[in-house]
Amino acid sequence: MNSIYDYTLDELKGKLKPSFRAKQVYNWIYKKYVTSYDEMKNIPKDLIQELKENYPLDILEIVKKEKSTDGSIKYLFKLRDGHTVESVLLLMKKKIVNDDGSVEQSEKFTVCISTQVGCKVGCTFCLTAKGGFVRNLTVGEIVNQIVQIKRDNNIPENKTLNIVFMGMGEPLDNYDNFVHSVKVFSEEDGLAINRRRQTVSTSGLSTKIEKLANEELGIQLAISLHAVDDDLRSELIPMNKAYNIKSIIDAVRKFPIDTRKKVMFEYLVIKDKNDDIESAKKLLKLLDGIKAKVNLIYFNPYPGTSYQRPQRDDMVKFQEYLTSRGLLCTIRESKGLDISAACGQLKEKETNASS
Repeated sequence: MNSIYDYTLDELKGKLKPSFRAKQVYNWIYKKYVTSYDEMKNIPKDLIQELKENYPLDILEIVKKEKSTDGSIKYLFKLRDGHTVESVLLLMKKKIVNDDGSVEQSEKFTVCISTQVGCKVGCTFCLTAKGGFVRNLTVGEIVNQIVQIKRDNNIPENKTLNIVFMGMGEPLDNYDNFVHSVKVFSEEDGLAINRRRQTVSTSGLSTKIEKLANEELGIQLAISLHAVDDDLRSELIPMNKAYNIKSIIDAVRKFPIDTRKKVMFEYLVIKDKNDDIESAKKLLKLLDGIKAKVNLIYFNPYPGTSYQRPQRDDMVKFQEYLTSRGLLCTIRESKGLDISAACGQLKEKETNASS
């Protein structure tokens, strides 16, 4: 059964009669974050009954949340079939209030959302991959993560936030639902999240990157690169044997980039694997001519892994080598590390834990 969150406004207009009711329903679910159709006071009872029977609202349930010392909050959502996914609200900038009570700076949020239960890619450094792949999320299940998190944190409907498709799963492996969710997110009468504020992170499905380029969605692209040669990348990301580094770089060169933005290359740094200056030299050459930004990410350890977190000094040397030669490079300080909410640490969990 489809949920109410599966549809763009025009699509919902085609489902509901009279069609103007669709905008009213959109207002209730995306502006007021209602949890029941009975709260929709300007919707007639017969339509409310139709909505209840055909378009469920209760498709996700928050069963646990953990708050980090840095302000990040990790959510465990239970789906209608009993499976679970995790999402993370990242506090990028804290609210600053002056002595007179005026707000000097409001909070800035990014939400990391999931697109699959589990993941097919099988990256050896990623905890999500350990549970294998279960299924794709529906459009509604993707969209409802944002609605639930905004509601739970009393984030006003006119408060902008950023979305990163960097949670559980490979977004481009759930291509149609991912693309459709971007369109739902950007509806002005809905969540109104500008497409420039939406970033998709892919492990490098080059054929899907080329397909996405033709969609003209206007979203931002992030590539989980993590290695500069195919041997190491195939160790870290077995899928690299099908989508090697050259095919990924070739696809990226064809991708339309907002003039104010760059393609982000995520480079997970693992001690004694890819943290040396020789790797930095190869990375610089690989990205030559691409409007790129490199995001160095600390490997986040978890029980049972053989990989180790790199030394801070090696991260800085790597960064300085690239920046001194004109390539924009930052070191991402992992958020939510103390609650296992950082990159590569999300997984499906048992739902018997209390919140």
